Amino acid sequence: MAEQGAKKVVLAVDDMPVNLMAVKNMLCHDFDLRPAKSAKTALAMLAAVKADLILLDIEMPEMSGFEFLDQIRHNPAFSAHKNIPVIFVTSHETPDFTGRAKASGVEGYVVKPIVPAVLLEKINAVLEASERERPPAR
Repeated sequence: MAEQGAKKVVLAVDDMPVNLMAVKNMLCHDFDLRPAKSAKTALAMLAAVKADLILLDIEMPEMSGFEFLDQIRHNPAFSAHKNIPVIFVTSHETPDFTGRAKASGVEGYVVKPIVPAVLLEKINAVLEASERERPPAR
């Protein structure tokens, strides 16, 4: 979790550099954005980065967003990260993908091309909900 007054850390996972750059440009003023060009890279980054939120593409080579989500939610090696809220950011809007996303337990779904105001609204809503659900610090 970020310190009081510090920017929230957002891990953005997408295999397309142009998408990562777009997200960085949209969020860099409000968040500490950590880009990852693959799901495997993102998993490795979680050893050193305590993310407050993950923006996750679905279709990526080597490991899909669904596979990444399964790893952080169910693999004991990533138990410290299993409650990080996840928003899928994808070009897929078919009932198959949206249904799978909902069933996977992600906290949000944003369709590409990304509308900056929509992404910011979704991120802020998910982070606020996450704060309300977190037990008070001792």
